Amino acid sequence: MAARLLLDRDSILAFRRRVGGLDARLRHGPDSLRLAAWAGLQDSVPRAALLSIHARVAGTGPSAWEDPSLVQLWGPRFSAYVVAAADLPVFSLGRLPEDGARLRRAEETADRLDAFLAGRRMPYGDAGRGLGHHGNLLRYAAPTGRVLIRWDGARQPTVWTVPAPAVPAHEARRELARRYLHVFGPATPASFVKWAGVRPQRGRSPFDPLAAELVAVRTPIGDAWILAADEPAFRELSGPEAPARLLPSGDAFFLLQGADRALLVPDAARRGELWTPRVWPGAILVAGEVAGTWRRAHAAVTLQAWRPLSPAEREAVEEEATSLPLPDLARAISVAWTD
Repeated sequence: MAARLLLDRDSILAFRRRVGGLDARLRHGPDSLRLAAWAGLQDSVPRAALLSIHARVAGTGPSAWEDPSLVQLWGPRFSAYVVAAADLPVFSLGRLPEDGARLRRAEETADRLDAFLAGRRMPYGDAGRGLGHHGNLLRYAAPTGRVLIRWDGARQPTVWTVPAPAVPAHEARRELARRYLHVFGPATPASFVKWAGVRPQRGRSPFDPLAAELVAVRTPIGDAWILAADEPAFRELSGPEAPARLLPSGDAFFLLQGADRALLVPDAARRGELWTPRVWPGAILVAGEVAGTWRRAHAAVTLQAWRPLSPAEREAVEEEATSLPLPDLARAISVAWTD
């Protein structure tokens, strides 16, 4: 048996930054938006998806999340997500149960919602009441690929139905696992299951359909898998990191669980500041490393550094903060540092 490829922390984080567009912003356009959303853009905190796009794509404006090339749905773990319209099958059918009561519930809920709406768009609370139950239950229909939403953070999500994607569910499941491995790799089946919020069939790994495409690796936190197609990129020397990026709550770069968090943030005390029990703050990325946290209240951005920053580093972070493409601001963004 061939020895496992050894990957150290620096090579893993450098790979994740490169594929995530965090070392150098992508040129503005639909193709770049799709790459920025390759593993989906969590949008559970209002406009988090927009700020994730801003961290990755040049020229991002306040309405970038509404680009016609993007759609919004209840995605992994039934959280609000922005994804490329072309990838709707991946983030919906990729999570569709394969059989049993959960599959029947998804399909029956989608059928009932489609019949009730009859082409209309409606606040999800109203739609739920029209079907005789709480609007939150409509989330279970999302994996059919027939339910889209629009949520701007201020009001209830608006919900409507679309035709089912013309993609076999098993192909969507494979592609969802590929997306996860490419953006979050090296990865394990257990970490994928937690991220996607899926239940693989008993006795089967969600990576089994990709067996011929995988390479076993050894990392500082244990054995894992990467896509064979990504192996050359893992072997590349790290390039220049961006001076600073502000990543919003739930950004894919730190949407991690368990030991993966320890790899990104070795200091256990700091991990508790980033991954809080309630709404997570954003992460301040300085020269490729998480160097603090940030929060926002309307146009006021509060920054907290975990180490002394040089004047140039502080300036780079502040430039990122004041450039955030926040919609409907009554005044310019203000920046404050806390101890």
